[in-house]
Amino acid sequence: MTTNDSTSTAIGRRSVLRLLGGAAVSGSALGTVAETTTAQTSETALDTWFENTSNYDGVVDQTGTSTVTVTVGADGNGGAYGFGPAAIRVDPGTTVVWKWTGDGGAHDVTAEDGSFASELVGDAGHTFEHTFDAEGVYKYVCSPHVSLGMKGAVVVGGSVTQSSTETAESETESSQGKAIDTWLENTSNYDTVTDQTGLQRVTIDVGSEANGGAFGFGPAAVRVSPGTTVIWKWTGKGGSHNVVETDGTFESQLTSESGHTFEHTFEEAGTYTYACTPHETVGMKGAVIVAEAGDGGSNAQVAEPFDDPKMEDFGGLALAGTFGAAIASPALFGVFLWLKEDETGGKTYPETKSE
Repeated sequence: MTTNDSTSTAIGRRSVLRLLGGAAVSGSALGTVAETTTAQTSETALDTWFENTSNYDGVVDQTGTSTVTVTVGADGNGGAYGFGPAAIRVDPGTTVVWKWTGDGGAHDVTAEDGSFASELVGDAGHTFEHTFDAEGVYKYVCSPHVSLGMKGAVVVGGSVTQSSTETAESETESSQGKAIDTWLENTSNYDTVTDQTGLQRVTIDVGSEANGGAFGFGPAAVRVSPGTTVIWKWTGKGGSHNVVETDGTFESQLTSESGHTFEHTFEEAGTYTYACTPHETVGMKGAVIVAEAGDGGSNAQVAEPFDDPKMEDFGGLALAGTFGAAIASPALFGVFLWLKEDETGGKTYPETKSE
């Protein structure tokens, strides 16, 4: 981690390599990653799939039964527009029988991937069945009423609706949220965590209007990606302020100088709480939540800064992947040559000055 009061930060070669990350890994390694990601996504998307399905309340375990019945036209989604239960878990080889109630008009059962489909009928007692031989997650809808939330899913075998990793991340995020709410309970300008993920540098005002004067950090709480540099910039209002992390991870000097900056690079995921020592009791507190890097969303800009210029840190695979991607792209090939020239010729990289 790097921490500075009013200093500059150099952008090293690792920044460029991380920027190229999507194209740097090629061949079988990329294929393996893609296949694993696809498999995990197919098994863990049920909460999203059922986000507008009112009668979904988890996966009902029906394993150990050779035939399972699901009601079509069950009460749900503002009428008789549900499958009951909406999601079930069965063993491979199980036959699922959908049975119509006759309520809610005409319904059908159509798999999202086209692997099975019933006719569109409204007759009470009508049935349709399908045997699930292979493990996986099978999602389906009623075509006329999918927009209302009439959706279902069959989880076959050991497939799960949420991986242990996702569960841990969800629990961690929940606990982080509670911790932030408690920490900032007397901070008047806190109402939510401002999402700044995907940005290389994020600026927070020191001495913004809050807590009965110029006694706030603005915004009070931010979410950033690992590798992001947070810059605190003094407004010059409210007297002397400082930025002190509660566990001593970082600490600025105490000053009232307008335009003074202090920065810290957050390279590890976690929740970091801090305060202005002289004004902590009035609510001048802040928080930085560092989330694991994702796709960056619409805020994605340039790669995160790193000071270590050693290309060797990435190992042979990264170098080979970068070279392979460079062959396929003239632009990347130029960058690759630039990186190699620096390794032997001492090319100077531009500096990013503190604001």
